[in-house]
Amino acid sequence: MLLPEPDAVVVRSLAADLAAAGFRTERLRELWGDAADGALGRGHALPARRRLAGESAPVGVIARLFGLGDDVTAEEAASAFPGTGLAGLEALGLVRREAGRVLPLVLVRPQAFVDDEGAGEWWVASDLDEAALGGPLPEDHVLGVGGASLTLAALQLTDHVSRALDVGAGCGIQSLRARRAAAAVVATDVSERALRFTRLNALLNGVDAVETRLGDMFEPVRGERFARIVSNPPFVITPRTTGVPAYEYRDGGRVGDGLVAEFIGGVGEHLEPGGTAQLLGNWEYRDGVSGLDRARAWVEASAVPLDAWIVEREVLDPVAYAELWIWDAGTLPGTPAYDALLGAWLDDFAARGVTQVGFGYVLLRRPAAGAPTLARYERVVHPVSDGGLGAHLGRALAAHDRLAALDDVALAASVLQVAPDVTEARHHLPGIEAPRIIELRQGGGFGRVIEADPALAALVGACDGDLSIGVLIAAIAELLEVDADALRADLLPRVRELVFTGFLDVA
Repeated sequence: MLLPEPDAVVVRSLAADLAAAGFRTERLRELWGDAADGALGRGHALPARRRLAGESAPVGVIARLFGLGDDVTAEEAASAFPGTGLAGLEALGLVRREAGRVLPLVLVRPQAFVDDEGAGEWWVASDLDEAALGGPLPEDHVLGVGGASLTLAALQLTDHVSRALDVGAGCGIQSLRARRAAAAVVATDVSERALRFTRLNALLNGVDAVETRLGDMFEPVRGERFARIVSNPPFVITPRTTGVPAYEYRDGGRVGDGLVAEFIGGVGEHLEPGGTAQLLGNWEYRDGVSGLDRARAWVEASAVPLDAWIVEREVLDPVAYAELWIWDAGTLPGTPAYDALLGAWLDDFAARGVTQVGFGYVLLRRPAAGAPTLARYERVVHPVSDGGLGAHLGRALAAHDRLAALDDVALAASVLQVAPDVTEARHHLPGIEAPRIIELRQGGGFGRVIEADPALAALVGACDGDLSIGVLIAAIAELLEVDADALRADLLPRVRELVFTGFLDVA
C-alpha cells in the first residue's frame, strides 16, 4: 500500500513536534542505554522495549511508537503530537487507530551524521522492520538506514557540485546526503512507495531541490548528465527461482552480479566530464576468476572510458553469503523455509561456478579530458572508520591528478610533508638495537599500515616541508652508503603511493 502523498504543512507540524519532544539520537540512547541501543542495531528490540516500558513523556511515547514500532494509547499519542494531531498522523499514513490505541505503520528514527559541513541530524521514515513486524518482511519493504547506507553516505565526496543523481533512492538517505554538496538532486527508484518515503523525508528535514522519478536504473534520466552519481543499488545476488522473495530494496532482478555490471557499464554516459559515480556492490568469484578482476573487466568494457578505484572490503563463501541475506529478511535458521531458501541460493551459485562473493566500494570518474589515468583495484579488509572517508577519497583523487602530471624529475623537485595523522612504530627483538620491523601507520583515511625499510622511514621522517624529495634522497643515500640513483629509482614509486594514500602531502 502506498503512503499518501505527503502534505508539506502537516509534515512541518510533525517536524516541530519531534523537535519539541527532543526526539534525537543522544536522547534515545540516554533513554534505553548503550546495550539496548546496540541490540536494536542488530534487530533486537526487547532490551529497548523493557527500558521504555511506562515512559509517558513525549520523547518516550514517540520512541515507543516510531522508534520501536509499538502501539500506544490515543491519549499518549495526542499528547506527544500536539501540533500534528492524530488526524495529521493518519493523513500522512504513519499510523492507524484501533480501539483506543494508535498503531504505527512506519518507523521514524533520528540519524546523526558528520561531514565537511559539520554535524547534523535527520529524521528518517521507513517501513516497519522485522523486529516490529515479528516476522519476514514484505517484498515491497522500504528499508531504513542500515549499515550499508551509512557506509555509502560517509563515502560520498564532499566537494560541491551543481547536480547529483541518486539511483535506487529507497528511503532517500543518499539523496539527503548528496544534497549537502549538490545544488539539486534527482532521486530515482523502481518503487513509487520508496519515492513517497524519499519525498516525505526531504520535507521532514527541510531539504529542498530533491526531485523524484520512477523507473529502473538510468531509464528515468535518459539523455541527461550529472556531476555526481551515487547509488546503494539493490545489488544482492538473489536466485531467480520460484519461491525466493524478490525484495525491492535489495534485489535488482538480474542474474548474479549482473546489476552492478550493468551499472558500471552504463554510468559513464550519464556523467559530465570530470563527474564521479560512487556505489556499493557485490561481485562473484567464478571458476578461478576473482571478483576484482571481473569488476575490472566491466570498467574496461564501458563504452565511455572511466577512471576507476574499486576497494574490496569483504569476501564471503556461498553459504555465509546466503545465510546473511536470508536472515536479513527475517527468516530464521532451523525452519523449513530457511532450509529451502538456503538450498535455492546454493543451487544458483553452483550453476555459475561461484566460489566466493566480494563486497566493496566503487568510485568511477569520467575524465575531464583525455584517457583514464586511474585504475586501482585493491583489497582493504581491516576495520576502517567510515568517518571522513568521503573527504579522504576526494583528496586522493586530487593527489592522483597532481601525480599524473609529474614525471620523476618533477616529483623529485617537490617539497612534501608528513600528514598529521601519520605515526611510526618500530619493533625490536630483545637486546637488538636495530628495529626488526618499521611500520608507518595512518590514523585517518583507510587506516593503512605500511611496512617501511630504513631508507623509506628516513625519507618520510625528513619530510617536514623544507627540502625537496630529491635532496632528501641524496642525503639518505650518502648516510646509508648506497648508490643515490638506485635509491631514487626505488623510493620515488613508493613516494607516489604515499602521496596518493595520504601519508604525504604537498607542503
